[in-house]
Amino acid sequence: MMNKLFTPHNLADIQLKNRVVMAPMTRTRTLNDVADELVALYYSQRASAGLIITEGLPVSEEGRGYLYTPGLYNEAQMHGWRKVTDAVHAKGGRIFAQLWHVGRMSHVSVLPENQAPVSSGTIPATNTTVFAYSDSGEPSAVTPSIPRALETEEVKRVTKDFVKSARLAIEAGFDGVEIMAANGFIFDQFLSTELNNRTDEYGGSVKNRQRFLFETIDAISQEIGNDKVAVRLSPFGRIYDLAAYEGEADTWKNIALALGQRELAYVHLYYQPTYETAPIEAESFKTLFRKVFQGTIIAAGGFNRQSAEAALEKGDVDLIAFGVPYIANPDLVERMQNNWPLAESDRTTYYGVSGSPEKGYTDYPNYEVK
Repeated sequence: MMNKLFTPHNLADIQLKNRVVMAPMTRTRTLNDVADELVALYYSQRASAGLIITEGLPVSEEGRGYLYTPGLYNEAQMHGWRKVTDAVHAKGGRIFAQLWHVGRMSHVSVLPENQAPVSSGTIPATNTTVFAYSDSGEPSAVTPSIPRALETEEVKRVTKDFVKSARLAIEAGFDGVEIMAANGFIFDQFLSTELNNRTDEYGGSVKNRQRFLFETIDAISQEIGNDKVAVRLSPFGRIYDLAAYEGEADTWKNIALALGQRELAYVHLYYQPTYETAPIEAESFKTLFRKVFQGTIIAAGGFNRQSAEAALEKGDVDLIAFGVPYIANPDLVERMQNNWPLAESDRTTYYGVSGSPEKGYTDYPNYEVK
């Protein structure tokens, strides 16, 4: 089998040295919401990836749903991320910033003046948790608060928040931005007929429910150039209390066709490793998307080297994103390329800043050849 995973790829005129992508992973390591030297070390340790996508960066205080997540909506945060991009570029890496608004996946304790989270409507996420403050004031996994529905003009303001964050990302030295429109966060909430019962221009028809997403994509593209803009989707996703909804297959088909008309840097598709709850269209969507979108496609979702090579050989995708393996293996590319064993990560240190923030974050060593 050809090792296509380790061949170069042209990403919107950015030359990637291989087809391995470090997937975005929330790690909750910043007390003041500003990326610091430790964050820069973490990403630079993994710069042998063809492309790094950062953890989700809230585009505003309102967009935050988890404690200790570094944002990208003010000058201090921009300068913090400049340390990261400089460190990654110094090692020959490429890095995109993932821009994030969680919508209803938040809690009053992490929002300004204990305001309610915002969403397409007022239905709360119940069968999931966010990392916020408990009633006793301790950092803890808590049930998201009941959201309020954004007013029509507020939706347009959220788009402007994304545009501002994208502009700051370019000032910070990122090679581009990825809009987080997956995993049940704010754009998914507008797409779902179960969560979106709006009667304005952002509710009702497929065209109206996808309007927020495409207005945001187009506004950012106009600001920084479409070749620096990407989007992450999780078609038929069931994460974070996101359920099936009426017209779901038609919704995703329409999104695929609309993206096919836009020359973005890439589209990042997250497929959950198991799909017991997803319809049969979830699998056929992959083939449809390849037909209508001619740009770079990244796939994520439980890949190892063997399944990654198989997906690349099939031709439905161009790059493969790895998440969990990158936690304990900063040299993941080299380990896979040389068939070196992979280290196992400690789940108890995935999140948090208490004690030693470097533990389970920057203290995993490269493989030592004996």
